[in-house]
Parts: sequence; C-alpha cells; structure tokens
Amino acid sequence: MSEYNLLIGTVAFVIGFAIAFWVKGLIVAQKVKAAEKETSRILVAGKLKSETLLKEAKLEVKDRLFRMKSEFDAETKDTRSELKKKEKRLMQKEENIERKLEQFERRERDILRKEKKSIRKEEAVEQKEKKYDELIEEQKRQLEKISGLTVDQAKELLIRAMENEARYESAKILKRIENETKEQADKKSAEIMATAIQRYAGDFVAERTVSVVQLPNDEMKGRIIGREGRNIRALEAATGIDLIIDDTPEAVILSGFNPVRREVARLSLIRLIADGRIHPARIEDVVKKVEKEVDSTIKEAGEQAAFDLGVHGIHNELIKYIGRLKFRTSYAQNVLQHSVEVGVLCGIMASELGLNPKMAKRMGLLHDIGKAIDHEVEGQHAIIGSKLAKKFGETPKIVHAIAAHHEDVTPESVYDLLIQAADALSGARPGARKELLENYIKRLEDLEGIANSFKGVANTYAIQAGRELRVIVESGIISDEEATLLSRDVAKKIEESLTFPGQIKVMVIRETRAVEYANK
Repeated sequence: MSEYNLLIGTVAFVIGFAIAFWVKGLIVAQKVKAAEKETSRILVAGKLKSETLLKEAKLEVKDRLFRMKSEFDAETKDTRSELKKKEKRLMQKEENIERKLEQFERRERDILRKEKKSIRKEEAVEQKEKKYDELIEEQKRQLEKISGLTVDQAKELLIRAMENEARYESAKILKRIENETKEQADKKSAEIMATAIQRYAGDFVAERTVSVVQLPNDEMKGRIIGREGRNIRALEAATGIDLIIDDTPEAVILSGFNPVRREVARLSLIRLIADGRIHPARIEDVVKKVEKEVDSTIKEAGEQAAFDLGVHGIHNELIKYIGRLKFRTSYAQNVLQHSVEVGVLCGIMASELGLNPKMAKRMGLLHDIGKAIDHEVEGQHAIIGSKLAKKFGETPKIVHAIAAHHEDVTPESVYDLLIQAADALSGARPGARKELLENYIKRLEDLEGIANSFKGVANTYAIQAGRELRVIVESGIISDEEATLLSRDVAKKIEESLTFPGQIKVMVIRETRAVEYANK
C-alpha cells in the first residue's frame, strides 16, 4: 500500500511538473509574442522617426546650402562690382598716361625745336658780339686818337669826376642832416651831461710810477744797502721793485710799473726803517706781512667802491681786481676813483634817459677792470676787461659795454655810448689828468702836423690844452661841403695816429674875404 501511494505520488508529481512546465512554456510563449509585438512597434516607430529626422536634416542642409549660395552670390557680386570699378580706374589712368606721354612727346619735340633755335641764336649773337667788339675797339682807338688819352686814363678821369661829385653831394646831405639833428641832440646831450657833472663832484689823486720814502737821516741809506748790498738785493728780490739810492738827501726812490708791488715795497721799507732791524731774513718776513695787509686793503677798497655805488652780487675775485685799481693810474689819474666817477655819471645819465641806473653803474665801475692786469696780459685793456668780466659771470650786455668803451668793438646799445661819454667826462674834467710837458708839447705838434698834411689847409692851431684843433682852410680850394668832410677826415686820422685821453674837437674854418679900395 505504501508503494502504491508512493507510485501515485510520483505520478502525480510528474504530472504536476509537466503541467507546470507546460503552463510556464505557455506563459513564455505569450511573453515572446508580446515582446515581438513590442519590438515590431518600436522598429516601426524608430523607422518613422528616422525618416522624419532624415527629411528634416535634408531640409536643413538644403536651407543652409541656399543661404551659402545666396551669400556667395552677394559676395561675388560685390567683388565683381569692385573689380569693374578698379578696371575702370585703371583704364582711365592708362588713358591719362597715354595723354601725358603724348604731351611729353610734344614738349620734347618743342624743346628740341627751341634748342635748335637757341643754338642758332647763340651763334648769331656770338657773331654780333664779335662784330660789336671789333666796332668798340675801333671806337676806342678813334676816341684815344681824338682825345689824346688812353682807356685807363679816361676811366681814372671819369671815376675821379664821379667821386668828387658824389663826395660833394654826400657832403651837402650830411651837412643838412647834421644841422637838423644837432639842435636837438646837442641840446639834450649837453643838458644830461651838465646835470651829471653838477650832481657829482669827486676829488682826484695824482700818482706816478715812482714812490719816495723819506729817511730820518742819510746814515740810514747805508743800513738799507747793507754789507756788500745784500739788504737792498734782498728787498728788490722780495718786492720786485727797484730801489734808487742817489744823492737825494734823506730819501729813497722806489721805481716800478706794478703799483701794488711798489706799495708793498714802500710800506715794507717804512716799517723796516721804523723797526731799525734791517737784514735779509727780517726783510722777507716784513714783506710777507705787508703783502697780506695790502691784499686785505685791496679787497676792502673793491668792496667799498661797490658799496658806494650800490652795486651788489659781484664775484669775490672780481672785487679784488677792482681793489687793485686803487694802485693803478692813467695819465696820473687814479683808476679806481675814475671807475667810481664813471659809475656815478653813468647812473645819473641813465636815470635822465629812463634806462636802468643799476646796470649803468655796474658797467661804469667795471669798464676799466682790464687795467688791473693789462701789465700782465697782452692786448687792449677793454678787451682784457671784457674777458675777465665774462669769466666771472657778468651778463653779455656788461661784457660788451666794457669791450666797446674805446670802440675796440662796435657799440650796440645806448649803455655802450653812456660808458664812452662818462669815461670822457671823468677824464676830461679840469685837474683829473696831467702829463709831462714834453709829451704835452709833442702831442700838440702832432695834432697840427696831421691837420697840415691835408690839401687846402692854410693854418692850424691846437688850443685848450689840445682838446680842440682849429683848422683854417683856403676858401678857393675847399668848399663848405668839403670842409665838413675834411673835419671828419682829420678827426679819423687823429684817432688812428695818436693816443690821447677824452676827446679832441676838430673845427674847420672857411671864410671868404673881399677887399676893395675907393680912391679919389
């Protein structure tokens, strides 16, 4: 029974398993059918979608190709239009070039034709010139034969006649201009100078190239000379000044052209005499001390001169050179005092003319600065002074005024002429300058000799201590106009030939006298 049950259970299990397997197969078959249906649906949908996308892509490609074609056609159209314009311009340029080329060719033909024509004309002109030269030479020969003068003589005669006529006409014009301007210029300048002179009255100091030292007794001469002359040699070597010990009682003469060294020697000798100890070592010691004192005196003199004129900002070295002028003389006039006077006069006249008085004073003070070293440097003191002023930072106007105050260079401004006028006033005032009698007489003779060297001069007289030269001419030889030229020629020759302080007035006098006697 149990086996039967087992068999029945086994059969039932197999049948149940077969039924389950069949049911599962059925279910799987249904799922497969459903999956196939879904797959078919998906494929159909995908195919439709792909066909749609493909159509859209084709449409988009066609649209893009159409746009690209439109853009390309537009660009091509613009390019063709630009190319056509350029082609048109090139054609126009080509036409212009062709026209210009034709014009050049025509001009070239005209030039060639004119050149040939000019060549023919030149040949004709050369032939005519040759013919004219022959005619001129023939005329010259005939004129020389008729007049009895050569060509050079006739030229010289004609030039002389034209020169005399030109001088005569220029003299008339010059005299008329002078007469018109003198009335105002002389009056104004005289007023300004008179005002300057009245407002300044300075004293003057006369010095020479020698100094005299008084001795307490004649025995001192022997002590100054020393044993075998060692003291006098030591003093001369230390100072650079010559000591002259002669028969002059109780006096020693110091001679030298350097005034600073002469002052050092004078003060040193006075101190040695007062001290009584005179020997070479003592002499060197005293000279060194005196040199320092003189240097200090020089600087103080320069500073005082600048202070008196109210001139500031001058370089210290230039102040020392100004101070050295205290020991420098010109025609026995102290140059420092003269420079101060010129500065004062320049300032006054500049104020009267509405100019800068401070600049004028500075120019006046520095105008003779070259005389401080003109015995050490070659050249005119005006040029030396201008270089010195430029070296120490003075302005170009001041430098030029210094150089031009004796017309070593041409004056360029009113200040230059002010310096000249003030310099002449300071040197020409009575007592300011003096000279030796022999030099004075020689200068007067030279003045009269220069005037007598001109044709037509009858007599000459140098008057007012040589400040004026009166020239009397023959009226039959010199006309009124020629008298004006003669005065200028004489003045110019005096300037070139003589050296003199201030100015010299040249007056030419011409008169005609008619004399007749009544008889019975």
